[in-house]
Amino acid sequence: MQNRPSGGRWTLTRRRMLGLSGMTAGLVAAGITRCAPGGDHATGPQGTTPAGATPVGDTQTSRITAPAAAGVLGANVNQDLDTLNLAELHAVSATWLQAFYLMQNADRGNVADQPGMQKLTTAVEQGYGTVLNLSFPYDNGVPTSGSGAMQVALRRLEKVLAVVMGKVDVLVIGNEPFFESSRQDRATPVINEFYETLAQHTVQYRQQHPEAGKTQIYMGALTSLESLPAAEVAQINRWLDFAKNTPAIAGTDCHPHVASLTDAQRYPSYILPRLRPDQKFLATEFSLVRLYAKHLKDPVSTTFADRYGIPPGTLVWQVGASATQRPFPQAEWNDFLTSSPWFENNKNFMSDTMAYFRDTGRCAMAGWGLFQDAGGAKNVGPDTLPWVFNTMFCPYTCQPGVDGLPGRNVTWAAEFRSLQR
Repeated sequence: MQNRPSGGRWTLTRRRMLGLSGMTAGLVAAGITRCAPGGDHATGPQGTTPAGATPVGDTQTSRITAPAAAGVLGANVNQDLDTLNLAELHAVSATWLQAFYLMQNADRGNVADQPGMQKLTTAVEQGYGTVLNLSFPYDNGVPTSGSGAMQVALRRLEKVLAVVMGKVDVLVIGNEPFFESSRQDRATPVINEFYETLAQHTVQYRQQHPEAGKTQIYMGALTSLESLPAAEVAQINRWLDFAKNTPAIAGTDCHPHVASLTDAQRYPSYILPRLRPDQKFLATEFSLVRLYAKHLKDPVSTTFADRYGIPPGTLVWQVGASATQRPFPQAEWNDFLTSSPWFENNKNFMSDTMAYFRDTGRCAMAGWGLFQDAGGAKNVGPDTLPWVFNTMFCPYTCQPGVDGLPGRNVTWAAEFRSLQR
């Protein structure tokens, strides 16, 4: 039974008051910190796992048949392959899966034995189409040619290639290279030199291993193309020139996390004229997170506030943060979103963007967030990017559903399912 007062009023328990600090104190000031819904079993991000995380079996009884990589919409799990539950993919009718792998993890024993890689291998064996981005974060300077750091990067690459080449359908060299490097590096050709070396090494590996021929090679995801920093233009264009002039490269990835459909359209509009006609693009992540960020300081709708007894003037970010502290029932989370004009008026963003991508005739695969992750749910505040609004499953803001899976954002789950081919 839910531990909620009659009339739906949100209250503050003594036990929760004793644990408040930082961001949560701001929620108290607004009067919206809640009792634990459903009792202590709904641990949320303060426990060892989010509420409802991987509660059911991770296998499915029948093998699926993934369509070709031609305008497909897949599920993106970011770096969280190790927590992937194939039942979640099945629940939204997904046939393609995308993730990224942090390359420093290649130093942690046998790559093939790591839980995330085992989950990826299982997905391949079950018939899912798969895209894996290789993430090389270097905040303090990317390795330069001939350096010891470059040798380390190449050794890591070799370890991962030995596990995934010939298994995954698409391997992407880089996750978000222009975010995962220093401001200085991305303003100079050093970023290009590093990733070109990695790409050439990968191409050579595939040439030397005929069994790896299944795997297409793409360059990593371009970002911020809707407002491209002047200092990065030359490097972005060199990135695309390298892809165009390297026959073994199938195209490039991009991540349109934007504030409008128009901004999302700028990505293929910039990329495609700079590639060969036979090349395609990926959009392994896309969302309206930057639009949502503009509305975090809006008051929640009076309809939602009245229904759930929320104090007048409570702000969007405060409700989002409260949900990460004590997950809502699924219906309440969805009421919060659909009562918000900034969300409801853009509920067709996924469909509209996919229609544009598909109309180009050159989108191989796009990816939508499958589930919230711990990083995106941490410290939700008035000036953070609200990743918690983007995903189909909401383990950090929703209580588990009746099927044992995490509660879901019903808008995105329905949109995603309708777009499957």
